[in-house]
Amino acid sequence: MDWGENLIEGLKWSDNIINREEKERVAEMIAAKASDGDVIGAGSGSTVYLALYAIAKKIKETDWAIQIIPSSLEISMTCIQLGIPQTTLLNKKPDWTFDGADEVDSNNNMIKGRGGAMFKEKLLICNSKKTYILIDKSKLVSNLGQNFPIPVEIFPSSLLYVENELRNMGATEINLRLAKGKDGAIITENGNLILDARFTSIDNILESRIKSITGVIESGLFIGYDVEVLVS
Repeated sequence: MDWGENLIEGLKWSDNIINREEKERVAEMIAAKASDGDVIGAGSGSTVYLALYAIAKKIKETDWAIQIIPSSLEISMTCIQLGIPQTTLLNKKPDWTFDGADEVDSNNNMIKGRGGAMFKEKLLICNSKKTYILIDKSKLVSNLGQNFPIPVEIFPSSLLYVENELRNMGATEINLRLAKGKDGAIITENGNLILDARFTSIDNILESRIKSITGVIESGLFIGYDVEVLVS
């Protein structure tokens, strides 16, 4: 069925894009890595959004067969808007993945998940032969947790238990993430809640410790992943 003009065609990024010129430069860098036949995992965030525009332009110029595995409904709808073919992890494995980050330290450890899609983002990275992280200089930090808390996606009825376990692990502040466009908490695409937990120090085993809590689906800590960071 031809729907004609529809809401997806008119979609725009929900917020103003900070450091847009820098992000557009790094978006062009990632589009230059695409080749005919690539299956590419796409994370979330404004830099990924801009990179999809650069990839769509390349597809139109070359007529290459490129498919995207999106990490979120928002990125999936952007692909529809731009006419980029999509696939899933159920039938394809990504040749490579690109994503953004909220913080990156000198060892390429990261905090991600301000967009709430860290579970699928981590799944894409684990399935990819190569992952590129696209950031501007403002995302570089000397220590993780310097600017952002750690997002933790949790099963809703585990809220109080997970909160208590995170405090026992040393969390100094925990907030239930609230939505901007609705009353109440954010509900992830998996039907879960997100806690934002601050820690005064983050060591190499904190990711696995948080993941071991019953009720935790995933965290936004990415420690020790094999990624290449591209800084605009």
